[in-house]
Amino acid sequence: MLYVRHVPGPPLSAHVAELWYLSTAPPRAAERILPSGTLQLIVNLDEDELRVHDGPTVRRHAGAAVSGAYQASFGVDTRAHVSMVGVHFRPGGAWPFLGAPPGALTDAHVDLADLWGPRAAELRDRLCAAPEPRARFALLERALLDRLSSARPGHPLVPRAIAALEGGERRVADVAAMLGISHRRLVDVFTAETGLAPKAFARITRFRRALSRAERERDPDWARLAAASGFCDQSHLIREFVALSGDPPTALIARSSRERVSLHHVAVAASAAPDGARGRGRRHPGPRAVLTR
Repeated sequence: MLYVRHVPGPPLSAHVAELWYLSTAPPRAAERILPSGTLQLIVNLDEDELRVHDGPTVRRHAGAAVSGAYQASFGVDTRAHVSMVGVHFRPGGAWPFLGAPPGALTDAHVDLADLWGPRAAELRDRLCAAPEPRARFALLERALLDRLSSARPGHPLVPRAIAALEGGERRVADVAAMLGISHRRLVDVFTAETGLAPKAFARITRFRRALSRAERERDPDWARLAAASGFCDQSHLIREFVALSGDPPTALIARSSRERVSLHHVAVAASAAPDGARGRGRRHPGPRAVLTR
């Protein structure tokens, strides 16, 4: 499996964390996407369809779609995602490109055609016809720059609020006071532009911070890690891991370190694969990752 990453230059770098390309489906039937506090634009280059799983429910979308900011994990059927390209936006970065506030896309996937009209199908056609990842990244960058050139600027205080909450040291009320706006106003503008309320964004950021720290340790001390990551105690950390990822911490760390597909993705056990799919029951090497600039 080939996974190629491309980090764009300015002005897109202020909004986009990376462009990515995935070739050849992983040797497992399903993956779980962990909440990240961000949005993605996704294009399936093989089928004109995306399949998203919330438990037993399967939602089908066009082959070009936007994944909103989710507050818990969701599943995807990797058999339908053999070749894909996408845009991973920074927190709050998707605002200028969508044609709708990210707050309207929370916990949902939306067909790109509902946001961009006929240009969505035109972009997918060009991406499918492009010969290699660099050409696809160039097409995506041009499409994003066109949208950015005519976009209305966002609220100037939202980036400062994001930075404060990502630091993990401030309550939402403290951030509002620091910015000189009311708590209600902060919630309104932050949710509209990031897709999450400030408290939900801080919760997911705390989870991601703890997960990242735990993955770097051979045998995590969960009580110490809980305190360092901003949880009340170890029990609080365990409850949050289960609520946000579907796994307790030890199981999630074991799964993600052994079966990490790409950032925010973990493999799903064969017995839990959607539509009765089953894995092959053997361990496979991870993806071959390439970073371009």
